[in-house]
Amino acid sequence: MLANLANFQIILGSQSPRRKELLQGLNIPFEVKSIDVEETYPSQLVGVDIPMYLAEKKADAFAESMNSNTLLITADTIVWHEGRVFGKPRDKADATRMLKSLSGKTHQVITGVCISTLDKRKTFHVISEVRFARLSSDEIEYYLQNFSPYDKAGSYGVQEWIGYIGVEYIEGSYFNVMGLPVQRLYAELKRWKK
Repeated sequence: MLANLANFQIILGSQSPRRKELLQGLNIPFEVKSIDVEETYPSQLVGVDIPMYLAEKKADAFAESMNSNTLLITADTIVWHEGRVFGKPRDKADATRMLKSLSGKTHQVITGVCISTLDKRKTFHVISEVRFARLSSDEIEYYLQNFSPYDKAGSYGVQEWIGYIGVEYIEGSYFNVMGLPVQRLYAELKRWKK
């Protein structure tokens, strides 16, 4: 599949093990490379503009290492809730605050994805709506003690215990909530022309 990409060296520019796992599901050859990028953005950005800006910022960090055969995929995911961005928590108190705020409510998970070559760039976003059941303080504490939410937007991994007990429904892509909207990415790659 994706014969149109046969001449490209595909690079996933990400430190996320979940993004690597999800891209492997497309059964295309790729390498993983990462560059530390400070995930800051202009304060006037809201909603979808934030992860799209950060996905492009991550792509920019690779600019000098790309050649004419490189096709780079970068992404960023945020949780958007009640007009605020919930990124990766700073500490346990921050994670607790986020999960209490999400409890019993619906929020958006937004992933921005940037596909880049030396002479072309396509950036898009995917939104999924996630509804959480009401979580007790004990359930939140158990999750924070036994799992690793500190590298995840909104302080949770939908594929972990809290997803099993807390997510009432998702409208949109489940894989987007995990961190990479692979169906949309595949569709964009299928259309890619050198």
